[in-house]
Parts: sequence; structure tokens; C-alpha cells
Amino acid sequence: MIEALTGPFAEFSFMRRALVGCLALSLSAPPIGVFLMLRRMSLMGDAMSHAILPGAAIGYLLAGLSLFAMSLGGFAAGLAVALAAGLVARSTVLREDASLAAFYLLSLALGVAIISIKGSAIDLLHVLFGTVLALDDTAILLLVSIATVSLAALAIIYRPLVLECFDPQFLRSVSNLSSPTHLAFLVLVVLNLVAGFQALGTLMAVGIMLLPAIAARFWAEDVAGMFVTSVLIALIASITGLLASYYTSVPTGPAIILVCGALYVVSMLAGAKGGLVFGLVPRRHLEA
Repeated sequence: MIEALTGPFAEFSFMRRALVGCLALSLSAPPIGVFLMLRRMSLMGDAMSHAILPGAAIGYLLAGLSLFAMSLGGFAAGLAVALAAGLVARSTVLREDASLAAFYLLSLALGVAIISIKGSAIDLLHVLFGTVLALDDTAILLLVSIATVSLAALAIIYRPLVLECFDPQFLRSVSNLSSPTHLAFLVLVVLNLVAGFQALGTLMAVGIMLLPAIAARFWAEDVAGMFVTSVLIALIASITGLLASYYTSVPTGPAIILVCGALYVVSMLAGAKGGLVFGLVPRRHLEA
């Protein structure tokens, strides 16, 4: 049993690289997902994951499958879409969710079209679904660096970010940190989606960010508890998904996200903080 769990990582270097990359993602992306969920911006994460596609596609068009070019292009495009959606929402009658939806659809179509101009169906699949088993040392360094920067930045802006989630009006009344905090958070969202894009592709990157965070809500009520729980769920899903992909024919990225989804379903059913089964258990008088 132990050999089945550790053997693939001990024997193959590509499995070890994939494990390190997924662990880095699991440490930084789920806490970002927790704040997206608390701010009722979960669907924004999905929209932003597609917003990076045109930039990554332009990087691919100019430099091929260059890690630096595609990452820089994806980051620039994601940040530009986030700022543009906010500007449109503040300047027109459209709400920010509708503006993001429009940009998301245009970005997805534009990115696919750009890649199709130069590349093949294999290149398109690489961008959309990632190649976690093909991570090289440069990609690993990028993922670890983004995880380090994200965790450090979250520690710095943690208090105003929590305040903005639960009482944004109070934060605006006592401090000028609301707008800088929101901008810094958007940068962290885009950074982590760029990191996830390198391993899981644009269509799967948001899964490792949001599914563990949503599942964690059924096990913890405070923000710190959701942080820890979401990271643990992501770590379990990453390791399990890698092993499932190794022993079966399921692609690695979808396998990891499917495990995240399975853990979400388990949490929704059996979670101690509002799970369906827990809600059916009779409570004592005055216990709420």
C-alpha cells in the first residue's frame, strides 16, 4: 500500500515535479478562493481564468510555448480585463458581473482564435487543460515564487481584506485602504490564475482555487479555519489526483479537479458546519 502511494514519486522525476507544482498551487490558490467566496465573487474567478487566455495566446503567437512570454501575457491580459470590467461598471449602467461576463466570452473566443492561427489542436489542448506532468524546473520556480509572493501579500493585507469582506463601508469610513486592498487582491487573483494556468490550463486553474475554498465552508466558520481547511483539501486532491492519473488513463489536470469536486460533494453532505446530513440531526433545545 505504501509502495503504491510513494512509488510513482520515488521512481519518476516528472511525478516529483508535478507534485511540487501542485503543492505550491495548493498553498496559495485556495486562500485566494476563500476571499473570492466571502466577497461573493466566485464567478469572477472563473471569468478571470478565461481573461488570461488572449494574453497567453499572444505570448504563444510571438514566442511559441515560452513560459515567460505566456505568463507575462496572461498576467497583463487578466489584470487589464479586471480593471476594464471595473471601469465599465463604474462608467455605465452595467453591473460588474455583467461586464465581466462580456469580457470573459470575448477573451475565451479571442484566445482560442489566436492559438488556432499558429498552433495545432495539441497546442490548444495544452493551453486549455495544462500539462502538469510536463512541468520543468523553470515552471516549478515560477509556481513556488508566485505562492511565496501570494502568501506574503495576503499576510500584509489580511486585516483590511477581511474587513472589506464583512463591512466594506466601515473600512472606507476609517481608512483609505479599501481601493488599494481591492487592487492588490485582484493582482493576487490574476497571479494565481497564471500559476494555475501553467499546470492545469485556463479551464482548470480556477478549480484548484475555488472548489477547496467552497468545500472548506462546510468545515469551518472563521476565515483562518477556512484557510487551513481549504489548503488541506487542495493538498489531498492534488496528491490523489496525481496518483489516480498515474494508475488510470484520466488526464492529470481533470483528475485533480474531479477529486476536488468529490471532496466538495462529501463536504456538502457530511460537513459539520451546515452539511446536509448534519442539518438533519435533531438539535437540543436552544442549540442553534
